[in-house]
Amino acid sequence: MRHIMAESLAPTDGIRDYLAVQERKSLLRFLTCGSVDDGKSTLIGRLLSDTKQIFEDQLSALERDSRKHGTTGDDVDFALLVDGLEAEREQGITIDVAYRFFATPKRKFIVADTPGHEQYTRNMATGASTADLAIVLIDARQGVLRQTRRHSIIASLLGIRHIVLAVNKIDLVGFDKAVFERIIEDYRQFSHQLGFETIVPIPMSARYGDNVSSRSDKTEWYSGPTLIEHLETVSVDDAVVELPFRFPVQYVNRPNLDFRGFAGTIASGSVSTGDEVVVAKSGKSAHVRRIVSHGGDLSQAVAGQATTLVLDDEVEVSRGNMLVSPAARPQVADQFAANIVWFDEHALLPGRSYILRTETDQTSATVTDLKYRVNVNDFAHEAAKSLEMNEVGICNISTRAPIAFDTFAENRTTGAFILIDRITNATVGAGMILHSLRRAENIHWQSLDVGKHGRADLKNQRPAVFWFTGLSGSGKSTIANLFEKKLFATGRHTYILDGDNVRHGLNRDLGFTDADRVENIRRVAEVARLMADAGLIVIVSFISPFRAERRMARELMATGEFVEVFVDTPFEECARRDPKGLYARALNGEIKNFTGVDSPYEAPENPEIHLKTLGKSAEEMVEALELWLNERDIAENQYDSGGGI
Repeated sequence: MRHIMAESLAPTDGIRDYLAVQERKSLLRFLTCGSVDDGKSTLIGRLLSDTKQIFEDQLSALERDSRKHGTTGDDVDFALLVDGLEAEREQGITIDVAYRFFATPKRKFIVADTPGHEQYTRNMATGASTADLAIVLIDARQGVLRQTRRHSIIASLLGIRHIVLAVNKIDLVGFDKAVFERIIEDYRQFSHQLGFETIVPIPMSARYGDNVSSRSDKTEWYSGPTLIEHLETVSVDDAVVELPFRFPVQYVNRPNLDFRGFAGTIASGSVSTGDEVVVAKSGKSAHVRRIVSHGGDLSQAVAGQATTLVLDDEVEVSRGNMLVSPAARPQVADQFAANIVWFDEHALLPGRSYILRTETDQTSATVTDLKYRVNVNDFAHEAAKSLEMNEVGICNISTRAPIAFDTFAENRTTGAFILIDRITNATVGAGMILHSLRRAENIHWQSLDVGKHGRADLKNQRPAVFWFTGLSGSGKSTIANLFEKKLFATGRHTYILDGDNVRHGLNRDLGFTDADRVENIRRVAEVARLMADAGLIVIVSFISPFRAERRMARELMATGEFVEVFVDTPFEECARRDPKGLYARALNGEIKNFTGVDSPYEAPENPEIHLKTLGKSAEEMVEALELWLNERDIAENQYDSGGGI
């Protein structure tokens, strides 16, 4: 019985032939983009309908939904085919990226319908990251808009070189040739710096199908291809197989002592058994002994294939590293320049620490310099201290550990990264690497004979950084000063870094914007790290309002060296004390960006020491600090195995 069922389910020769034909067809990935209400979802719905990708029951459901949610009167609203979220249908907009597959006799397609609203620009970038071609829709009544420009810039940054300029809703301007030509000229003037290889303009009405899959008799003045004709024939260079071999290691597969393989997907190039490969970060080499796939061993694997490589030598390779061609190695550096598209409602701030994630690697990273912001209207390079949501800029980035990469222009897979907020774990930006920085090649760590432990031994203490944070007027400086006197009286070697004092010298060039506050703390954290390396007990007294910067400071220190002290005084009490008269001026609007008034303070969530000062004296707070120290023997010179305290 089981044998009979297997035979009945086996594919016939006709099905096999059909599948073989489909397998041989080329695949084009493209996206639709542009401003709100330019007709992106409607166009994709029309493409699915014209290529017979809609079943009868889907069409019936679409007709019902069109009556309920549609915006096209009695006509079928094709946008509802891809606007699947209820919120999208209610508002008549695209929010998420919708992917759809369809095919014609000549080609297979995967299309990404991306949102037009500015707040969902990050979703547009997601769709563009894997696309070979972009259809930029323009409402013939509106012309080239700001979001048209922004999406075109992002498409260019993400390596898209082929554009279809779909001048949609041409029916609403009476199929006017002059309108079409004016929009073409405006777009070409705007986009000539973007490096697109082809720009093919097509007048169309996605709602009625004019020049989508069949030529319209209402645009006799247009002699170019229909959209389907162009998509079927456009030549998109698929040279990824011709690029140097890149194999980002995603997983080390070791099920037993006799097998050790490196699993991943080949990003570019090809590899054969017997080929020499090099570990990108270490430079160690080995030869490929086996190429293991789901269906058995292969003699060769190419870009896009997921496989496991077994080497003939026990070289050290872990997730985040790459196996590469010995004749064309990637760059390995911890400083580089990159294009950044910023997604988050909280601005990108130079000096703030983020998590940088590549195809498989991950490390802490800091934007060390925002070189300029790109104006999406005229491409002007504008000086800026931060990047706001949906803005594009050129930055220098420094990573905690070196990463292996190619420039994005050379390899879209190994030259791209995302930035992740350390607190919320949200993706806040996308980056495309331009080049490594020469300074990274010229600067190397100098080996020193005298280390932290030796310096601390001489002082008979363990280094530590006590980081006092709290609102202005909370009592930080007073408590820190008394705390140092107590330590000094017992023979400890200490130093105080006070917020006001440091701003008279090291940080005198900084103001009080969010960007300057971040840089203020970054510099102080680096100084504190050097002082701890000198074996000192460092007492830092700074408002340091942002959790991200306090976390950055913590990560600069050795395990256990950073002690966060939250001097917790309510805002009302700080304003009542107002020792420097700053609260009165801030509340009257005379001081801008004052913490607690018109600039936020992010209280510590899990400080090592929590000092609640209300109703207590500074001496009592110091006694609480001493008790905490005595319980942990912080002032004694006893290192743990990790070198911390």
